[in-house]
Amino acid sequence: MTSLDRRSVLRAAASAAAAGALATGCDPHRDEGTGAVPSAGPRPSGAGHVPPAPVRAARPPTRAPGLPVQIEHGPRTGNAVALTFHGTGDPKLATALLAEAERAGARVTVLAVGTWLDAQPVMARRILDGGHELGNHTLHHRNIDALPAAEAYAEITGCADRLRKLTGTIGSWFRPSQTRRATDLVAGLARKAGYPHVLSYDVDSLDANDPGAPAVQRTVLDSVGPGSVVSLHLGHAGTVAALPPILDGLRRRGLRAVTTTELVT
Repeated sequence: MTSLDRRSVLRAAASAAAAGALATGCDPHRDEGTGAVPSAGPRPSGAGHVPPAPVRAARPPTRAPGLPVQIEHGPRTGNAVALTFHGTGDPKLATALLAEAERAGARVTVLAVGTWLDAQPVMARRILDGGHELGNHTLHHRNIDALPAAEAYAEITGCADRLRKLTGTIGSWFRPSQTRRATDLVAGLARKAGYPHVLSYDVDSLDANDPGAPAVQRTVLDSVGPGSVVSLHLGHAGTVAALPPILDGLRRRGLRAVTTTELVT
């Protein structure tokens, strides 16, 4: 992407944020799995279908000995933070955000909704090929803590199956949908599905409410510190526009954005 193209993407993102024309986020009163998702995303040149094998395999589920089942943050003594993104929405915005992270040398963790992977399967490869980390944010993005055990387990394993098909593993992390923390039941079901930990967070950017890029930047930088796990969303233009100043603010504080696995292991 040229400098002109990059400026055009960011201007378009800021304009869309101001107009409120954005994809839905992880608001407990919204359903990401049923939101409007474009029917076709970026395709590899000359191909009209998903390639049969990934360019890079996803990491298997991360084990962090000594840390609790539900992880909210990493070590407070280092200089790393994890920017984690709930994965759904317009693939063009997702691609623009990943490119901004890579331009700054940052690596992020994307927790993908299974129905988004169905609609945008090449995004799994795009995330991994950028050096980022991919995980599970349930199949349909329902309120998983409120579901009966069988339905909650199907939400976890349904997304895990899609990740395995696309990347060779079930992904590094499980994050429950429409809640910050999983119930003991859901955490146990996640372990049964193959995830030793549930990934929570200690900083909520509130970007799913579309407050605009300056507000997202301010919320994150006012709360972030060494070891923080920050909750953000793909598919929101304001988040794309906020990411470069967030990364610059982290750099000026001596902090660096890494994958969650790197943060905690």
